[in-house]
Amino acid sequence: MASASLLKSSPVLDKSEWVKGQSLRQPSASVVRCLPSGPSSLTIRAGSYADELIKTAKTIASPGRGILAMDESNATCGKRLASIGLENTEANRQAYRTLLVSAPGLGQYISGAILFEETLYQSTVDGKKMVDVLVEQNIVPGIKVDKGLVPLAGSNDESWCQGLDGLASRTAAYYQQGARFAKWRTVVSIPNGPSALAVKEAAWGLARYAAISQDNGLVPIVEPEILLDGEHGIDRTFEVALKVWAEVFFYLAENNVMFEGILLKPSMVTPGAECKERATPQQVADYTLKLLQRRIPPSVPGIMFLSGGQSEVEATLNLNAMNQGPNPWHVSFSYARALQNTCLKTWGGRPENVKAAQETLLIRASANSLAQLGKYTGEGESEEAKKGMFVKGYVY
Repeated sequence: MASASLLKSSPVLDKSEWVKGQSLRQPSASVVRCLPSGPSSLTIRAGSYADELIKTAKTIASPGRGILAMDESNATCGKRLASIGLENTEANRQAYRTLLVSAPGLGQYISGAILFEETLYQSTVDGKKMVDVLVEQNIVPGIKVDKGLVPLAGSNDESWCQGLDGLASRTAAYYQQGARFAKWRTVVSIPNGPSALAVKEAAWGLARYAAISQDNGLVPIVEPEILLDGEHGIDRTFEVALKVWAEVFFYLAENNVMFEGILLKPSMVTPGAECKERATPQQVADYTLKLLQRRIPPSVPGIMFLSGGQSEVEATLNLNAMNQGPNPWHVSFSYARALQNTCLKTWGGRPENVKAAQETLLIRASANSLAQLGKYTGEGESEEAKKGMFVKGYVY
């Protein structure tokens, strides 16, 4: 477990910088540059949030902590609720999200929580704003800003992520509501190619989103998820990942994105879910760290891995293996199902099970905290936590 002294020594944003209506930091004064080349040569650049972005990214990438991804769309949240026999209503979504954000001591292990738009503006069942509850736990609120995947015309049945239209005004509003980082998820499918068109579209969309988010004070999480679907081996995943991340960083640079003010959410390098040859945690760590070393600049503060359908225990073991030696980045987690699965089943929609469900969430969060520090052993894990969660063609 992360010690209290360790957490206190981490760079932490002042809470007044997060909460709506409490001395929100304004952009610094504009920079005006005059060029002597004609009547329309006056260039005005918007004020910069650079210092705040760096501070936010470092806060989220603090030792022994990671991200709770609870930004499932209402439709996806409905599927989760249906798995325990609950109807997909706002009241039920509110009850479940309240359970998550109010788990006592969650901030010891969780530094950031990604929210869906409904949750960012929602209150708990007790009437407190979800954002305020997170801030009280020293957890930075974040927001999902993409508008989902749609078919990519001219590709091999691949997808592209929509949501750039109106993104500047939305991110500005989310900042005022208390969000300090953002998430945009696009996907790359190995069985479908991936085509050069799909990779370029994914990289360009992520870069435009990142630039717009930084302009409005939000640290962008850059997430080109390489889907687990397929029978391919780990070498093929590695090959595709090298190509994807090269393209992503090329376009991030083209769009003047500040690397010190972003976080990455990559897939671990694993075999396809239907591959007969499975990889050990050490193999996953070796391939994944080799990918990071070849493609990710050390100025990036945090690598927050997605679980992508791995079992809760598998995701934790793989993360732990990557933290057995020093890394130039904070190597941690941004898990949804790999933190919530057992918690959801323990709750079962029953008020009397809330405390037990929260304890289950804290067990998983604590395990991943230990894995971030390279100290996880895997002892005492339940059978439920060892079950795989891969769903072919999964839609988030």
